Amino acid sequence: MQTSFRAMLARMSALIGTTALAATTAFAAFPDKPVRLVVPFAPGGGTDLIARTLGAGMSQALGQPVIVENKPGAGTIIGTDAVAKSAPDGYTMIIASFAHAVNPSLAPKLPFDTSKAFAPVVLVGRGPNVLVVRADSPFKSVKDVIAAAKGKPGALTYASQGNGTSAHMAGEMFTNLAKVEMVHVPYRGAGPAMTDLLGGQVDMIFGTAAAVSLFVDSGKMRALAVTTPQPSTAFKGVPALAEALPGYQVESWYGLYVPAGTPADVIAKLNAAAAKATQNPDFVKKVEHEGLVVNAGPPAELDAYVRAEEARWRKIVKENNIKSD
Repeated sequence: MQTSFRAMLARMSALIGTTALAATTAFAAFPDKPVRLVVPFAPGGGTDLIARTLGAGMSQALGQPVIVENKPGAGTIIGTDAVAKSAPDGYTMIIASFAHAVNPSLAPKLPFDTSKAFAPVVLVGRGPNVLVVRADSPFKSVKDVIAAAKGKPGALTYASQGNGTSAHMAGEMFTNLAKVEMVHVPYRGAGPAMTDLLGGQVDMIFGTAAAVSLFVDSGKMRALAVTTPQPSTAFKGVPALAEALPGYQVESWYGLYVPAGTPADVIAKLNAAAAKATQNPDFVKKVEHEGLVVNAGPPAELDAYVRAEEARWRKIVKENNIKSD
């Protein structure tokens, strides 16, 4: 009887050891298949550009393709929810941005708990938004926009890449501080918004630097101001919007998340790959003209930054009674 019990314990110990070894081997082999990077916007915008450039660099570091998948809609909620419900194995990531920190305030009935559904991987970088108009627009300055908006309340329109995004909230902060009325026109991504701005369907956008820089450089759009407290070296001669509206401040950011429960060593591999990708000459070249300050530190850096942003914007949303359109 005692011998049988010992034999059973030995078999159980061997099974546990085998299972642990298999798990360790599986994580050590990560990744052994393509990794999916979800962009919760339509193709062609700034977040899409950052994701594709970053993904290409991460593919080299990981030795597996990083496949970008666009899942736009509902102010990033559709794509974000898809990742929240994915397996926590490191093979599905999302590139999160401003809306990730603001949606909990604007949309209290989210299909996921932002603070519990995701594990941070890396804060890729932070940068300004830019108030831009078409090159043939009559507006040459922020003061021109404010004067026109006061002269015809509700007549001017500003686009965004979706409800709760930085372009949307930058516009809301502008109308609140300037005490003017403008109409917000949300799109499913920056690409469609840029198309309609160029086509004359909307008057302006407080777009991310990544989304508007090529149009500004090519002369198709005119930059009136940046949304950071100080001017950006990437947009020489363009003033900070705070010069016309004291206290104005909006900052864009990009970060990678995976579903909660993803093993720590898998997250560490993704973090290292992303950090290496941000040093890739192709990535550096694409972001150097956009004012993006690269971070690429440990996962805790992203977690701390976004928690602070969420708290800051919750206060702003409540005090200004900002609603999702």
